[in-house]
Amino acid sequence: MSWVMRKRIHQIDLFRNYPLEVQQEWLETLLDTAKNTEWGKLYKFNEIKSYEEFRRRVPISDYNELSPFINRLRKGEENILWPSESKWFAKSSGTSGSASKYIPVTKESLYDCHFKGGKDMLTIYCDNFPETQVFNGKSVIMGGSHEPSLSEQKKEGDLSAIIVENLPFWVNVHQTPNKEIRLMNDFVKKIDQMAVITSQEDVTNISGVPSWMLVLFHKILEKTGADNISEVWPNLELYMHGGVKFTPYKSQFETLIPNGVNYLETYNASEGFFGIQDQKNTNDMLLMLDYGIFYEFIPTDKLSDREAIGIWDVEMGVNYALVISTNSGLWRYLIGDTIQFTSIKPYRFIISGRINQFINAFGEELIMANAEQAIKKACQNNNAEVNEYSAAPKFMKEGEKGAHEWVFEFSIAPESKEKFTSELDNALKELNSDYAAKRNKDMALVMPIVHFVQKGFFYKWMKSQGKLGRQFKVPRLANHRNHIESIFNLMETMKSE
Repeated sequence: MSWVMRKRIHQIDLFRNYPLEVQQEWLETLLDTAKNTEWGKLYKFNEIKSYEEFRRRVPISDYNELSPFINRLRKGEENILWPSESKWFAKSSGTSGSASKYIPVTKESLYDCHFKGGKDMLTIYCDNFPETQVFNGKSVIMGGSHEPSLSEQKKEGDLSAIIVENLPFWVNVHQTPNKEIRLMNDFVKKIDQMAVITSQEDVTNISGVPSWMLVLFHKILEKTGADNISEVWPNLELYMHGGVKFTPYKSQFETLIPNGVNYLETYNASEGFFGIQDQKNTNDMLLMLDYGIFYEFIPTDKLSDREAIGIWDVEMGVNYALVISTNSGLWRYLIGDTIQFTSIKPYRFIISGRINQFINAFGEELIMANAEQAIKKACQNNNAEVNEYSAAPKFMKEGEKGAHEWVFEFSIAPESKEKFTSELDNALKELNSDYAAKRNKDMALVMPIVHFVQKGFFYKWMKSQGKLGRQFKVPRLANHRNHIESIFNLMETMKSE
């Protein structure tokens, strides 16, 4: 295993040192492979000889524009977007949309992207921690489940469920609990059984969305009577996390795992595996360039123009919408996430938010990266810990100015709501000059309106929305009030009860 990992580190170093050549080669490979598909013939892939020609000829698409083609694949047609069979479809609701998305998962994307990313997580971890004992125990993955599909030949479900279903037997041997329990549809029953079984195992590594991992932790403590997770899993050394920003959750993990654990952030979406934290004690990730994905980027202030650039033209600190062409048949696909590069030698980045997760009702352009940093600072100054939160604009009415309205659930609540609100407001002003300008003398925005809810509230709200477990996340920022009004409705219902 050590030999295999050293060989892979050498390959990773190749794309660290020669990123442009690797990306150009992948573009050529993708075009050549798909040239005889319906999409390839439509845009004459066989005639495309350069990136500039690719950019001029092939349009940028979002899910709504690709969905008619994907739905035909779900019903059994083939060779539309990619030549090999699209047997699996990863169901993703996004974070704020109500309609589900079905992302094709081909053999190539499963093995050359998602599985490769999974192996690289451990390769990079072992390279950073050569004395690791992570392989001497069991692994726990908080994943999703399958569900009925449009065709008997096709299967649909969470990406995590698709990965679990296709893992080789020698990997499943190291997983706990068994595959049947990990793929259960009933989240409450699954958590209960996972807590009973995994608490009796020597678990050394865990992975999953932080919010749902905390649900498992608390269920384990409830079942065992232990004071913390270190008592249950004394050899736990690695938590691989992704899906949401980890900052609001980290203090809770540190409390629940007092023996300490190493953290490894990843960026693995239904559409592809994009990044892995490759350095100790950093908050950025290495862009993985040899997974069968060609990357493009649109500066978010030019998003309406849909004019993308290649990786060779990106700059540090600019907010980019991510565009991908992949070995699952997604062509110039606007994924919906935004990133900022922290380094271009090699290409490292942070996830800064989502295209549809921002507040810009008054020209303040508040993105998730601003919100997360401001909340972290407000919590530090108030000795508080946030579990979950959601925010939306409170629009101007006659005689009233606008504001941002926030709902917070804390594991440790601040003593003063007023002080916390003031600290949050001041931090947002420091981080975002547009917000500060709109708050100047209450010109367009007044002080944020902040609500506190009891522990467990967002779990109940997600359950009421039919989004319990799986890879669903609480919507953080919205430029509309749909989510927050639903939250208020549940708050009123709980008051009346």
